[in-house]
Amino acid sequence: MKHIFLAALAIFFFATGCKQRSQTYTQLNPTAIAEVITRMTDVMVHDVTNPPLAARFFSYACLAGYEVTAQHDTTFPSMHGLLNGYPAMQTPDSVQGFDYPLTCILAMLETAKIMQPSGKMLAAYEDKLLDSCKQLGYPEAVTSSSKKYALAISKQILAYAKADGYNKISNLPRYTPLNQEGSWYPTPPAYIAAVEPYFETVRTFMLDSAAQFKPAPPVPFSANKTSPFYKQLLLKNYDENPASPELHRLIAGFWDCNPFAVQDEGHMSVGLKKISPGAHWLGITNIACKKAGKNFSETMRLNTLVAIGLMDSFIACWDEKYRSNRIRPETAIRKLIDVNWKPLLQTPPFPEYLSGHSCVSATSATILTHFIGDNFSYTDSVEVSYGLAPRSFTSFQQAAIEAGMSRFYGGIHFMDAIDNGRAQGLKVGEWVLQKLNHKNK
Repeated sequence: MKHIFLAALAIFFFATGCKQRSQTYTQLNPTAIAEVITRMTDVMVHDVTNPPLAARFFSYACLAGYEVTAQHDTTFPSMHGLLNGYPAMQTPDSVQGFDYPLTCILAMLETAKIMQPSGKMLAAYEDKLLDSCKQLGYPEAVTSSSKKYALAISKQILAYAKADGYNKISNLPRYTPLNQEGSWYPTPPAYIAAVEPYFETVRTFMLDSAAQFKPAPPVPFSANKTSPFYKQLLLKNYDENPASPELHRLIAGFWDCNPFAVQDEGHMSVGLKKISPGAHWLGITNIACKKAGKNFSETMRLNTLVAIGLMDSFIACWDEKYRSNRIRPETAIRKLIDVNWKPLLQTPPFPEYLSGHSCVSATSATILTHFIGDNFSYTDSVEVSYGLAPRSFTSFQQAAIEAGMSRFYGGIHFMDAIDNGRAQGLKVGEWVLQKLNHKNK
């Protein structure tokens, strides 16, 4: 088993011009970043981490890696002065002889180990990584210095994370559904309680506030058969479109990304293992970076910017979700049209408007398009390990639009939530790029 791990790890390495003539080992390549994201995702699936919180974990872990990059290469500016409340990070000058890529990876792992509830699961991977580095030629002094540098950066990132206000949410009153006509209510089969009802109180990274890009209000609930809302209900047979029902089912399943999925089996309810939308888009990020030939530093930066965009997009979306608090299609259709109707996908445990996947997909696609290009074709194989066959796309925005439409085909969102969710997500992505460009001038 040890030899298999070593063989797999060898893929992460390539010769990159040694800092010292005596250097005999090769450095980690950008694929190592993708591996950390995958390992973090495995822990999130284990913990059933909700989508907004998953974005928070990814963003701080990536920031730890990026801070090492910013201190190592002046062409990649610090996040100080760019992110809200981000301090001037102290450089551990006393630590010498570290390896830059290895330090980035260790900083990510050390941050994730503390922030994720089951983060200790990452310790075994880190131990194997360091052991393999030793066998592949890393001097013990280099790995030791890299670990010390990583811990120094991670400690500062964790302090920054602790100040974002998320830890105060547990002190807020337990959320109770409004139980008003047209408002959201937990849905079967699990009737899971509202997820992250106070997420808008968390400090944003680049947005001025959670409500900076407040969308138009949703189509109001109405039982009147001539109302705009009721007309949306008549589109209930999302998975029965005569044009391409099999394709629509495939698209809905491909972008499901619902960590709360539960399946009834007799007298038991079984949880289905699925990743979050953020994990899916970071997976796409690393697929694209590899195909585009991005180096380690560029890949670290792009993972960090996408993760930051995901976090701000989720905060903005969740701000609207619990403001409008609109009923889900499943609840409305069962009440007004067909008591036995079931959506193709399981309804997530939070209000309907806006569509979160539409928001974060548009944000991610906007950032990726800026750095990698429009009309960039790639094959998305992120969820092969979860039984989903790869799908190919001609651009990031094509994928983002399909991700939004998957919520319509799956029967869990109305079209105005998808359209306005995408509009908000585009604005968040453009804002991230605008702030970044201003910082770089």
